[in-house]
Amino acid sequence: MKTAISLPKDVFEKAERIAIRARKSRSQLYCEALREYVARHSPDEVTEALDRAIEENGQPEERFVTLASAQTLTRVEW
Repeated sequence: MKTAISLPKDVFEKAERIAIRARKSRSQLYCEALREYVARHSPDEVTEALDRAIEENGQPEERFVTLASAQTLTRVEW
């Protein structure tokens, strides 16, 4: 779907540089950015997706969960 948006000049220029560096089209960059923004602001959808994944694949091994949790907690600022 096509849409038109207005951006501040500085945001547009920074996005252009990122798109060029990443070898992505402007549309692809904006789509990925908006997809990430929507995911961050739709926690219910993330929870539903995780619930579906667990339902389809079963609960993860306890050891994996313990190690992954410990690793994640070392990167979180409290």
